[in-house]
Amino acid sequence: MSTQQAEPESQEAPKDPEMQGAESPAAEKQKEGGMVDQTSTDVSELEGETVHIKVFRYDPEVEGKQEPRFDDFHVPFEKGMTVLDSVMYARDEYDSSLTFRHSCRQAVCGSDAFFVNGKQRLGCKTQIADLEQPVRIEPLPHQEVVKDLVVDMDHFYDQMHTVEPYFQDEDTPATDDLEEQRQSPENREKIKMSSRCIWCGACMSSCNIAAGDNEYLGPAAINKAYKFAMDDRESEEIKEHRLRILEQEHGVWRCQTQFSCTEVCPKDIPLTEHIQELKREAVKKNLKFW
Repeated sequence: MSTQQAEPESQEAPKDPEMQGAESPAAEKQKEGGMVDQTSTDVSELEGETVHIKVFRYDPEVEGKQEPRFDDFHVPFEKGMTVLDSVMYARDEYDSSLTFRHSCRQAVCGSDAFFVNGKQRLGCKTQIADLEQPVRIEPLPHQEVVKDLVVDMDHFYDQMHTVEPYFQDEDTPATDDLEEQRQSPENREKIKMSSRCIWCGACMSSCNIAAGDNEYLGPAAINKAYKFAMDDRESEEIKEHRLRILEQEHGVWRCQTQFSCTEVCPKDIPLTEHIQELKREAVKKNLKFW
């Protein structure tokens, strides 16, 4: 996962005269977390036209760019153009200092999660033609902005690693006696959706609980724990160990079932459903009958 960054050019990005002034600071975009697109544009209407995008800009290391603002770009439309395509064009043709992350461009790496028209989306998966103009492109909310559309993901990764996202089996025999560890088709079907997570951080950014509780594991980490906790190839002891991690004060019980994470997940993972199932598993493990 790489950060695209280049030295500023002397040429300024083309802007509309009535939009020269700075927009509201980053705090304003937090208020728009519930915004969704009202209309979509017919592709045929955009052929031969330009697309108006408004891109969040911020650079703490350059004097005069330390105040958050929005820059306007008019990008030639092409059929199939994505949000990522539009910001890449703006960077390559207008302002080489425009900074954002991207890698595979196939909705697999999770690098290019942005806040587009008030909703967390993958830039490479979101069609420009499906968005109302001007297309407003911002960094993910509730995360520290490093520069322009790049946010600090360290805390997100720390939370993901907290749940020990790797297969564990204390009953693994000696190397000479190793055998294939088979998984039933039924069990694979149960956890297959949870395995689609690409660590993009969109769900964490949309979660109001994570925004107010920095210690909350978050939907992505809990979903990753679900993948392993529900895998029959791990022992019951390991499963109980995982549930103890998840049932802590800042674990599954902090979820308020708002479904915001499920709504923005670019891989259609039923995150809220997985969290609720882990709650039930935690309760069952503590039930005693006597």
